Amino acid sequence: MNGSNRLTPESLPISQPAENIHTHDTNHHHGHGESGHSHVHSEESLRKIVNRLSRIEGHIRGIKTMVQQGSPCPDVLLQIAAVRGALDRVARIVLDEHLTECIARAAQDGNIDVEIEQLKAALDRFMP
Repeated sequence: MNGSNRLTPESLPISQPAENIHTHDTNHHHGHGESGHSHVHSEESLRKIVNRLSRIEGHIRGIKTMVQQGSPCPDVLLQIAAVRGALDRVARIVLDEHLTECIARAAQDGNIDVEIEQLKAALDRFMP
């Protein structure tokens, strides 16, 4: 950092734009082209995911304010760690639903190999 233990715009890493992000509505397709499938998420599941993402969004705005106000780096890093944990929990919910709903449906429909390959590709991008 810059020696004063405070964040400055110059001390922040430049983030790369997220790729291949899509939002969920109750009807959507996974994958690309003909290999995707259409399905409906439960309202409860959507509500849970959207509520968690809304809280994370607010938390990120709070971190931005901390940076703008010159908060100590350790305080900012602690908040970033909290957001990472919250995002990991949302990812777990999405993955769990995908495994229980989408993969199970693909197995019933006889196209599980395509669905598993798409999941592997998504996990390769998701995991470091």
